[in-house]
Amino acid sequence: MSDFVNEFWNWYVILIVLISILACAVLLWAQSTVRPKGGGTTTETTGHVWDETLEEYNNPLPRWWMWLFYVTVAFGLVYVILYPGLGRFPGVLKWTSVGEYREEVERVDAQVGPLFEKYLKADLLAMAGDKEAMEMGGRLYQTYCVQCHGATAQGSRDKGYPNLTDRDWQWGGEPAQVVETITGGRIGMMPPYGGNPDAVGGEAGARELANYVRSLSGLSHNAELAAKGKERYAAVCIACHGPDGKGMQALGAPNLTDKVWLYGSSEAKIVETITGGRTNQMPAWKDFLGEAKIHVLAAYVLSLSSGAAAR
Repeated sequence: MSDFVNEFWNWYVILIVLISILACAVLLWAQSTVRPKGGGTTTETTGHVWDETLEEYNNPLPRWWMWLFYVTVAFGLVYVILYPGLGRFPGVLKWTSVGEYREEVERVDAQVGPLFEKYLKADLLAMAGDKEAMEMGGRLYQTYCVQCHGATAQGSRDKGYPNLTDRDWQWGGEPAQVVETITGGRIGMMPPYGGNPDAVGGEAGARELANYVRSLSGLSHNAELAAKGKERYAAVCIACHGPDGKGMQALGAPNLTDKVWLYGSSEAKIVETITGGRTNQMPAWKDFLGEAKIHVLAAYVLSLSSGAAAR
């Protein structure tokens, strides 16, 4: 209702709602009695006849059924008085869905909050050995993280969702960095160079760059194209990925020398990344989960990576 630009729409909604409810009452009253034509005592039929003699009489509804409809009309009027339903009128009870949600969250937090608070000061890496903490973190993961990172936490290469079970961290894998990622979220962007032929030399230049990038991680490549791509890399890519291609965690620029590829390592995929760019976002959970739950969740995420290293 706050989107209404003037008071007319407020009253428009109020009148529509009230007229609709009252119109139902009037219709019920009009249909509550049947007056035979000519003042007689015989109820007329609707004119519908089946099987030669089976006629449909125009009788009113049973009284008990009619009163049920009157009750619904009265219920509708009482409802729009108590709850929001008449334009900007908030209702006598001042109820809102937002308020209901907040009350429910507060009620649940009062019950489960202490369970998370006791781990708030615990060392994240040490929590990996705490069975209860890991069960709690696992449930948080299955509720809030599984949609992107998958049930096995191995992400999705086609969609750019990172694998959380390896030792590769785009923004850093230290406990404080993982907490920071979950708390404030991350926005990673690879600028598109397809619309700027002078930058990478168009499709041909992108292929040269792709072959050079593949050579950095020991993948099969065309040596001639890679040699040309090295010069383009020094002119365009070095600012983010560094002179040795090991990336820069402060910017979220990936390491190009390992075997981890967020969007795929084929020449076609790398050319697609160079020409079209990539934009990906990790949402911030600070306001939704709070510090204590994030602490437990971060410990669980770190345990996924530590467990992979141990295996």
